[in-house]
Amino acid sequence: MDNLYAIRLFIRVVDLGSFSKAANELGIGQPSATKVVAQLEAQLGSRLLHRSTHGVTPTEIGVLYYEKCKLIDHHFEEAHSVAALMQSQVQGALRISTSVAFGRRVLVPLVVRFMKLNPRLQIELTFEDRYVDLVEQGIDVAVRMGRLADSTLGARFLGINPWVVVGSPAYLAERGTPRSPQELAQHDALVYSTVQGDARWLFTGADGQLIPTSVRAKLRSNNLSALLSAARSDMGLAALPWYVAHESVQSGAVLPVLADWGLPSQEIHAVYPSPRQVPAKVSHFVEWLQGQLGERWWADS
Repeated sequence: MDNLYAIRLFIRVVDLGSFSKAANELGIGQPSATKVVAQLEAQLGSRLLHRSTHGVTPTEIGVLYYEKCKLIDHHFEEAHSVAALMQSQVQGALRISTSVAFGRRVLVPLVVRFMKLNPRLQIELTFEDRYVDLVEQGIDVAVRMGRLADSTLGARFLGINPWVVVGSPAYLAERGTPRSPQELAQHDALVYSTVQGDARWLFTGADGQLIPTSVRAKLRSNNLSALLSAARSDMGLAALPWYVAHESVQSGAVLPVLADWGLPSQEIHAVYPSPRQVPAKVSHFVEWLQGQLGERWWADS
């Protein structure tokens, strides 16, 4: 038996003084209403109502039980309203996860701006260069690069993450500037060990032809900032996301090379534990992010 349903039925029977009126109000038959209250009395081991041809009235125990039931029903409605309000407003705690480099260079300033627009939010940012289990870690939304593997997650496309090959002016002056991917065989490569095929970089020519190119790794790292630092220190050529390289390119610390060939771009997605019943704080944040990553977002980060 649904105890909350039985309690609400009992309340209406007492309020209306009639099984038939309460049953009619709730859209059930009188026998069903009588049976539910009888089951409730059996469960409690106490008679709650006096039945007569003139109607029904609560017993002494029934009066006390009625008052408690009214409180229970009120608190349930209050809790339901709070939950509905939280679901519809941008407030509460929001846990966000992304990679270290993207988080530090791009997401932090975006989150700060979003928080200023939504002062009732409390945000927790976590940065990890590995995929985390959103449900296990209690993450509300993650920003991820590349293809999505888990089809059970909710996801929204945010933009494209382009890559570029860079080298320092001193390195290029000493070793020469490659004019084609094939010339990379003569150079030291600084390899990001989790993307772009490791030591096999895939270029696309102006004609759309794919050119897989093996490179000689002088340094491997799963940290993009480490590779940028090595490139700035004249250690070799690095394939980096534009958002990582842009500031150093602007300052002249590194220079783009092989501009006529493109490296594969990555899709950027916001992902969240379920595509259904998405909390307002998550949907608003994701929709806001979609408006921030335009065609050259990395130049503005």
